[in-house]
Amino acid sequence: MYSFRQIREALVSVAPGQKPVEPDFKGLARAPHLQTLIKEIRAEAESAAGTPTPDLPFSLFQLFETQGTRLEFETPYFARRSRLAVLTLATLLDETAAYLPALENEIWEICLEYSWALPAHLPVGVEESRSARVSPRQTVDLFAAETAHQLAETLNWLGNRLNPWLDYRVREEIEQRFYRPLFYDPHHFWWESSTMNWAAVCSGAVGLAALSLETDRERLAGMVERIARTMESFLEGFGEDGGCPEGINYWTYGFGYFVYFAEALRDFTSGQLDLLESPRVKNIANFPNTISLGHTNWVNYSDAPAQLVLETGLVSRLVERLGIAAPALETIPGLEKSRDHPRFRWVHLTRNLAWTDPTLLQQPTPPGTFYLPNIQWVISRHYFGSKLIAFSAKGGHNNEPHNHNDLGQFLLFAGDESLLCELGSGLYTRDYFRENRYTYLHPSSLGHSVPVINGQAQEVGAAHFATVLEEREFENGLVFELDLTEAYPAEARLEKFIRRFEWRVQPGENQAGLELTDRFTFSGEENSLGEAFISLIQPVLGPEKISWQGRQGRLALSFDPGKFSARVEAVQALAKDGDLITVYRVWLDWRSTAANPEITGHFRFRFEDI
Repeated sequence: MYSFRQIREALVSVAPGQKPVEPDFKGLARAPHLQTLIKEIRAEAESAAGTPTPDLPFSLFQLFETQGTRLEFETPYFARRSRLAVLTLATLLDETAAYLPALENEIWEICLEYSWALPAHLPVGVEESRSARVSPRQTVDLFAAETAHQLAETLNWLGNRLNPWLDYRVREEIEQRFYRPLFYDPHHFWWESSTMNWAAVCSGAVGLAALSLETDRERLAGMVERIARTMESFLEGFGEDGGCPEGINYWTYGFGYFVYFAEALRDFTSGQLDLLESPRVKNIANFPNTISLGHTNWVNYSDAPAQLVLETGLVSRLVERLGIAAPALETIPGLEKSRDHPRFRWVHLTRNLAWTDPTLLQQPTPPGTFYLPNIQWVISRHYFGSKLIAFSAKGGHNNEPHNHNDLGQFLLFAGDESLLCELGSGLYTRDYFRENRYTYLHPSSLGHSVPVINGQAQEVGAAHFATVLEEREFENGLVFELDLTEAYPAEARLEKFIRRFEWRVQPGENQAGLELTDRFTFSGEENSLGEAFISLIQPVLGPEKISWQGRQGRLALSFDPGKFSARVEAVQALAKDGDLITVYRVWLDWRSTAANPEITGHFRFRFEDI
C-alpha cells in the first residue's frame, strides 16, 4: 500500500475539475453483447416510472427489533435502489428526459429515509441507539455506503440534467451521514479493522463517492488515506493462496468493491496509485478459477450459494489487468439473475455494462486439482465427455467469517449439481448472526456430512480446528487426510479422529470414486457414533448400499451392514431466499462395546450412470 505522502502527492496533482472516468453510454447502447441486458433495463425503467416508490413505514423498520426478521423491510428498501438504478441507466443509455421526474422523486425519497443503514445493522432498540457512538442516521454499514456511492455517481453522470435541488440535497446528506462520522472523528467504525467483506465494501463505496463528489484535493487525500488503511485490513484476511473462506458471493462483493475502488483511483490519478499491483491480489483474483464447478456452479462452503452468475465486468477487468484466466462465464448477469441479492446492485450492474469483454463468455471451466493451504480446501475437477464431475473437502477452523461448524465437510458433484452437498446459507435473521446461530441447520454441524460422536456435534470457536496430515496429488486422483479430534468438545470422549479421503478418477472408463475412511479412538467405554451424509436429493436405501439419483448422474454409497445400521431423516429448513427446503440426512449408526473402544469406518462412494 501507499504512504500518505504518496497518496497526497498523487491526488493534489490531479487537474482541477477532473472527475472519474464516465462510461461511454452512447457507445454501450449500441453494443451487440449488451442488448439483452439493456432491454431489461428499459422494461424495468418503464415499470418504475409508472408505479409509486415503495413505502418504508415505521411498522417495517421495527420488525427486526420485535421479531428478528429482515425481509419485510429490506424488500422495499432494495426495490428503491433498484428503481433508481434502472431509471438512471435508461436515462443515460437512451439520452432521454422521460424518466427524470420519477428518478428525481426516487432520489428525494431515499434522502428522506431515517437511516441508510439496515435495521439489522443498527443497535437493537432505542436504549442501545442512544448509547451508541453515532446515531442511526450516521451509521455507516454496507448498504448505507452503497447508497452513498450510487447517489454520488448518479449526480456525477447525470450532471445538470437533474434539478439543482437534488445535487444540493445529496451532497448535504453524504456530508452529514458519511463524511462527518467517518472522516472527522478519530474513533473508527468496527469494520475499518475488519478482515472480511465489510471492510472493502464500506470503504470502497464511500471512496467511490468521494472520488465522484469531493473537489478539495487536500481533503480527498485524507479520505483516501483512511480508506487505503481499511483496504489493508481487508487484504490481511487472505492468505498467500488467495482463498476466501466466505465463498464466491462474498468474494464478488468484498473483493469486487476493492477492485472497483482500486480502478477508479488508478484512473483518477493517471496510474500513480494502483492497488492491484500485488502478488496477493492476483492470487485472490484467481479464487473463482479454483472453485468453479462449471457454468454457474461453485464450491460453496460457509454461507455461499451453490449457484451464482458471476459478474462479467469484474472478471473482464481482472483478466485485462492481471493476465489471469477467466473462470466460466455463462452470460452477462441479467436483472432477474441479479435478484440473488435481492436487488440490482448498482456497482455490479454499471461495471458489467462498461467492462464486460464478450470474448470471455461461454468458455468452459478447465479440469484440474487445486489445494488452498491457508483455508485448507481441496477441489478436483474432471470431465466425462461434456459432464463435469468433482470432489471437494475442507478443513479450517470453526471461527471463520460466516462460519459453519463443518470441519471435514465434503461434496460430490456431477453434471450440474452436488449429489452430496453443502447447504450454504440459511435465512438471514437476527438470531442467525447471534448466539442462536448454531441452532439453525445450515451453519450447524448437523447440516453437514460430518459425524455426531457420543451425542456431540462440532462446536464453534477457533479452538476447534482441523490439522492437515496429508495432501497428496497423483495422476487422476488425490489423498486428503485430516485430524479432526479438536473439532469436538471434551464430552465426545475422543482420543483421536482421523478422516481420510482418497479420490480416484478413471477417465477412459467414465468411472470415479471416493473412499472415505474415518478412524476413531475413544477414551471411555460404551461409545456411540452417527455418520451423517447430507443431500437435497431423496436417497434410496438398500441393505448394503445407498444411492442418490441426480439430474445427470447417480451416486452410490457402499457400507458394512455388520457395523452400521442405516436410516434417512428428512429435515425442513428455510433457505436464504425464505423458501422452505427439504434436506435429506442419511445416518449410519454404530455403538461400541467396552471391549472395543476403537472403530474404523470405510465408506465407498462411486458415480454410476455418468
